[in-house]
Amino acid sequence: MDLEKKHIIGIIAAVLTAVGAIIFLRDNNIFYFVLGLSGVLAVLPFILSFALESRIEKKNNEMFLEFSRDIAEAVKAGTPISRSIMNVRNKNYGPLTFHIQKLANQITLGIPVKDALSTFASDVNSSTVTRAINLISEAEKAGGKIEDILDSVSKSVAEIEKLKKERRSAISSLVVQGYIIFFIFIVIMLVLQFKILPMTTEFGGMSGEDMSGLGAAGLSSGNQLSVEEMSRSFLYLLLTQGFFAGLIIGKLSEGRIKPGLKHSFIMMIVAYLVTTGVKAFM
Repeated sequence: MDLEKKHIIGIIAAVLTAVGAIIFLRDNNIFYFVLGLSGVLAVLPFILSFALESRIEKKNNEMFLEFSRDIAEAVKAGTPISRSIMNVRNKNYGPLTFHIQKLANQITLGIPVKDALSTFASDVNSSTVTRAINLISEAEKAGGKIEDILDSVSKSVAEIEKLKKERRSAISSLVVQGYIIFFIFIVIMLVLQFKILPMTTEFGGMSGEDMSGLGAAGLSSGNQLSVEEMSRSFLYLLLTQGFFAGLIIGKLSEGRIKPGLKHSFIMMIVAYLVTTGVKAFM
């Protein structure tokens, strides 16, 4: 992902927020909460860019299906594939329009159709489009009928997109359940941190923030384990849970790990801000 203006602005805002928190709020309970907000400012532009790229990729796949159908119909009518591409160059294919116009311009300049299609697939950067273009190139090299090839490609792309939509629809309830389970897990951790732990210190007759002999390891070694250290352990547990739960949700809904990063970011940020926010304001 290229570093854009909005990314730089987000990073600068995050640095200024973090520096301000260190200077003015270092001894305040709200310090870690504001520090978490600075992290959100730094990472959010990248996550939004990634989400936008994913949306554009989905739209490109849908528009490529329409493009391949138009080309297949024109070739069946007897028009060469190069002329067919040039005839549809001014048709609106959404975000794919620019790439199709570039493809037509390359063919106009005399670049072979095979090479122009390879460049087209590289520019679009979609696995579905790349697979379809490779299929067309290999079949054309083998001497198959181009109209039958294009028709098969359009049907293949249509079937792939249909299966993706059906999977997203079937998995949507599991995605919601994943978020609900994670939020319940956050509540349980908060209850443990702010209700159960203080009760254990009171029952143990401990006056400060230290608890001796908690658990088997504490009983055997006499190590000191503070409430603050256990609270941080709960936070680390929530962040770890959020990261891997998001990856799993992305894998289930999209079939890839990469789209799960946005879910991981949402879960980790919610966990951090809720935990530090409750600690600061309670």
